[in-house]
Amino acid sequence: MSSFFKLRRDELLVAATFAFCALLSACSKSAEPWHLTDVSGHLPNLSFSLVDDGGRAVNGESFAGRATLVYFGYTHCPDVCPETMARLTQVLQQIGADANRAQIVFITVDPMRDTPALLRTYVRAFDAQHAIGLSGSDRAIELLAKRYRVAYQVKTRAASGIYEVTHSSAVYIFDAQGRARLLATDNDSIDSIAHDLRRIIETTKS
Repeated sequence: MSSFFKLRRDELLVAATFAFCALLSACSKSAEPWHLTDVSGHLPNLSFSLVDDGGRAVNGESFAGRATLVYFGYTHCPDVCPETMARLTQVLQQIGADANRAQIVFITVDPMRDTPALLRTYVRAFDAQHAIGLSGSDRAIELLAKRYRVAYQVKTRAASGIYEVTHSSAVYIFDAQGRARLLATDNDSIDSIAHDLRRIIETTKS
């Protein structure tokens, strides 16, 4: 339980830091403020080398041209992950035709159990058209999590294969050029996420 609260504290600290930076930026801009936390310029562009749920090698450029909603979780998660995936599915339903310009990317923090086949079944249960699961080696996932300041901790892996993974639950939103733009937490409403995602998509339409 203590590790869970530490992860939640770390996640809130990161969000608060980004929010403060966004507030400073907003003071010098007249544009409409975002509902979510603006992380433009505070996180690196979308970049990785992983394997998708079809067994194909992918990288950040594989999702160029679409707004990408990145979430780190695992398929055996009992609550937060399915709740977040359901919320993101509702977000895409809410933006209508613009959903075809977006992609939900579920990156596992439990690559030992989350095979590509299992990831494929899991993500497509939420959105068969717009969701994809990604996996990789323990090292690749660890480095990627550090790149985007994602906190997670794998409990002792039992021989039975039954164990938990504590992890932060933020959703990272990248624009069509792969630039980090927004951070959404479970405190943000579906309406707020949909509103800002639509703005991201509108700004990158050709």
